[in-house]
Amino acid sequence: MLTMRFSPSWLGSLALLVVSSAWGCPDWRPDQAATRVQTLQRQVDEWNRAYHRDGVSVIADELYDQALERLGLWQACFPQSRAPALNATASATGPIPHPTPHTGVAKLIDAGDAKAWLAAREEVWVQPKVDGVAVTVIYKRGQLTQVISRGDGTHGHDWTANARHIPGLPATLPQPRDLELQGEVYVRLDNHVQAQAGSRNARSQAAGLLARRELPESDASQLGFFPWDWPKGPGTQAERLADLSRLGFPDPHAYSHRVHSVEDASHWRDRWYNSPLPFATDGIILRDSHRPAAHRWKAQAPYWIAAWKYPVRSVLAEVRNITFEVGRTGRITPVLELHPVRLDDRVVKRTSLGSLRRWQALDVQPGDQVSLELAGLTIPRLGEVVWRNPLRTPVQAPDPGRYNALSCWQPVEGCRSQYLARLQWLSHPETLGLAHMGKGTWARLLDAGLLPTLHSWLTLDVAALAAVDGIGPRSAQRIAESFANARKKPFGHWLKAMGVPPMGSAATVGSWAALVNRDAAQWVKETGIGSTRAARLVAFFHHPPAREMAAALHQLEVDGFVEGFELHPDIRSNGREFRPISPETS
Repeated sequence: MLTMRFSPSWLGSLALLVVSSAWGCPDWRPDQAATRVQTLQRQVDEWNRAYHRDGVSVIADELYDQALERLGLWQACFPQSRAPALNATASATGPIPHPTPHTGVAKLIDAGDAKAWLAAREEVWVQPKVDGVAVTVIYKRGQLTQVISRGDGTHGHDWTANARHIPGLPATLPQPRDLELQGEVYVRLDNHVQAQAGSRNARSQAAGLLARRELPESDASQLGFFPWDWPKGPGTQAERLADLSRLGFPDPHAYSHRVHSVEDASHWRDRWYNSPLPFATDGIILRDSHRPAAHRWKAQAPYWIAAWKYPVRSVLAEVRNITFEVGRTGRITPVLELHPVRLDDRVVKRTSLGSLRRWQALDVQPGDQVSLELAGLTIPRLGEVVWRNPLRTPVQAPDPGRYNALSCWQPVEGCRSQYLARLQWLSHPETLGLAHMGKGTWARLLDAGLLPTLHSWLTLDVAALAAVDGIGPRSAQRIAESFANARKKPFGHWLKAMGVPPMGSAATVGSWAALVNRDAAQWVKETGIGSTRAARLVAFFHHPPAREMAAALHQLEVDGFVEGFELHPDIRSNGREFRPISPETS
């Protein structure tokens, strides 16, 4: 069944409601507003043409609805920027009139809407909202004579020739009677669980098959037919379902249930969302058993049918900015900073793009509208760029050549992100396991000027910690204890904390002195180390900041940095004396 998609002219009252929402009105100049509003209007018109003319859903309904709401908000904020909207169904119309118009169906937002809708009715039935292509099917004296595409709801195209091959459409009825049905041609799926697999583009597949000039029986066998209405049928839903089964259409009877409350409706909604079905669905249909005579139906959402869709799988979000996080090893990760949106039960403000290559391929820029979805139902991730900001201001990415596994051991310009990543790695359970030291606490110490080198924290006492904004005396004591415990960690943990490349069989070596002066030829003799890694190991052990940190650990008598340690003549811990600081020292 087709869920009604309304043109932006319908949004006058909606815009007044959403204008005061969390989005508010953008701070745009009149010329900027006109460009953005009119460009989004044209995009909506294109989506409508594809949807109503071609039966192809280029954009998911839930994203379309959000884009339409966004357009309504912008139009309310900048009424002078409005542009005439395309008649959403103008391009869908065809030469064949429907005997009875297709009504479409209005949407219920949530359980509260569903409860209110049910309260006003005495006998309601629920069905899955099959995700396919709406058609009218006509039998004359028991013979299939015509199948008409939905079109604009009153006129459509003749799809009879291809539809004759659909297994769920019998060529002959068991009774020689006239029959007019409205229903959904859908793609047949095996054990399809909507919550796991989504709609799998089922609507577009069905539309594409039916729109072919010729449809081979092998392809037609992929299709089924679910009649969801019988405009001139018996007076009650129970009678219609029973008669349809006798006429060779068993699906509606198998997938229809009487409901008495919103709890009943919610039960079937959850069940069909999470259980195997032979077709894709995008919600449930609530249908009043009693409805007006067919000659009163119009191509608009009626009062006797409503759709309660499944939880949204994706939301539309606007990109505020793009930042770049440099990881401990120098990998650059683009991050989309978003206007906050709610996805499932969380508010999402940012999402990672994973790699520079993906960001460059997607060409996401500030002002673009993107879809977000949950990966594995837990992690927000970017789906696609839904609409591009016509006023693009490209963001410059950091130079990848500047960052590597040995860069940013000091917080110099351009190094804050990687430096913080190095500090966070010190806290990791696999390294020093520094309790009470998350990214935020490291950032406070850095902003206070207390971390000029990667090992500067080793000299901080309770008094210095307590003087930092956001760290009270109790937290300072706990952090100092964590730092003291770190000095007791074994040599291998410290090497890993410093970022040493994997050392193969040399991982069992217990001192800095035994490793620091090895050349590449000596490293490749170790099991598991080739020439590339050998070069990385030599570079690490000769890296001045690494040697400086080793000197500091030597003065603190940390395991592995004491015996046989020779201080390089050019490295004197920056002239500072490193001494053990007791957590109690103040």
